[in-house]
Amino acid sequence: MFFRLLMESFVRQRRRKLLAGVAILLGTTAVTAMLALATTIGDRIHKELAVYGANIVVYPKADLLDVKVGGVDVKPASGGAYLKESDLQKLKGIFWANNITGVSPELPVTLAVARHDGDPVSSVNGVGYWFDHDFNGLKTGAPALHPWWRLQGSWPVSHSSTETIDVVVGTNLVNRLQLRSGDSFNLQRAQNTESSPSTAKIVGIVAAGDETDNEILLSLKDAQAYASAYDGVRRVEVSARTKPEDAFARVDPDSLPPKQREIWYCRPYANSIAYQIREAIPGAQAEQVRRVEQSEGNVLSRISGLMWLISAAALLAAGFAVSAAMATAILERRGEIGLMRSLGASKGAIAFLFYTESGLLAIFAGTLGYLLGSGLAAWLGARIFAGDGGSAQAVLIPVLLPVVVALALVVAIAGSTPSIRAALRMEPSAILRADA
Repeated sequence: MFFRLLMESFVRQRRRKLLAGVAILLGTTAVTAMLALATTIGDRIHKELAVYGANIVVYPKADLLDVKVGGVDVKPASGGAYLKESDLQKLKGIFWANNITGVSPELPVTLAVARHDGDPVSSVNGVGYWFDHDFNGLKTGAPALHPWWRLQGSWPVSHSSTETIDVVVGTNLVNRLQLRSGDSFNLQRAQNTESSPSTAKIVGIVAAGDETDNEILLSLKDAQAYASAYDGVRRVEVSARTKPEDAFARVDPDSLPPKQREIWYCRPYANSIAYQIREAIPGAQAEQVRRVEQSEGNVLSRISGLMWLISAAALLAAGFAVSAAMATAILERRGEIGLMRSLGASKGAIAFLFYTESGLLAIFAGTLGYLLGSGLAAWLGARIFAGDGGSAQAVLIPVLLPVVVALALVVAIAGSTPSIRAALRMEPSAILRADA
């Protein structure tokens, strides 16, 4: 009898059930889309803001020391300390190693340039970088961490012989030297002009809009040979996926109790990742680049807040729509309710019948809303984050299905409860006399 009444209610009140189902469907569609985007928005914003560069910079701790004689700073402007390139492998062993998305070591060197036609030697700045370097399966290097660089040609490749090397020249410098892509010139270390010069071939021209336009870019291995600093690097830029900075992120971990320190250590703050880098690499000082971190954190927190607001508004609207539909449906079924009460049906049994109707409707509409919301999330992701490729990609996240269905059940039950309680408070005799 219970199942018959249940089926009859869906058959006889198709419009009312459809209205409530559509309300739940729209609400769960919006919630699913927001939750699906929220699970990937951190990585996507990180990619979008990668144009600002790395969010962590590593340099020798010795650079922090002041070397003064008689009150005069005598420390070389270029610094004399180096980090070891081989020590960068230790980044793979830190707690948040999988959050590191890019690594770019640098080694500046002053070079002497002369054209083959005998033009006077001029001194220029050169910088050694990684280009398309394989770092634990991650293809990384300067181009990955400087996406605003515009290259005509190809990046340098390190050769076994130093007699001929590949270089990329900044657009301002190549114009000043009156060279072009494919040309060659003599290159040697400025402080050691007695050494035999190498032949540098221009394999590309780069436009960066900063000091890079006046520099020569070469492979890190070649720069180390010119600087006589084998295995040495002066600076390392690191790009990592991080959690937006809050008050807890800014505390000194060494001042925290052990349990609090462990919590701080195990959160992907830029500060905690920098702290782990300092622990892993001897003689290194790692700091976050605040303008990148703060931009990423502000954008993420504001978008997340907007998503939660849209989700709450969608669920609230769905709850009101369900409440209105159920109120009308129960008003039409007053006679049925009065008759069941007169025949001995308890209030609990009648309430269970209506809640079962709402629950079945919520499960069906919630499941359909999950599928539609996943498709909406893929479409929105492709439109908002065009840098990911510009085409919609499936965003089916199985763990969201029970969450969305549970939310649909909460909305349906909460929306139905006021109408059900009002109906059960009515006396059966009064209902039957009113319908007579």
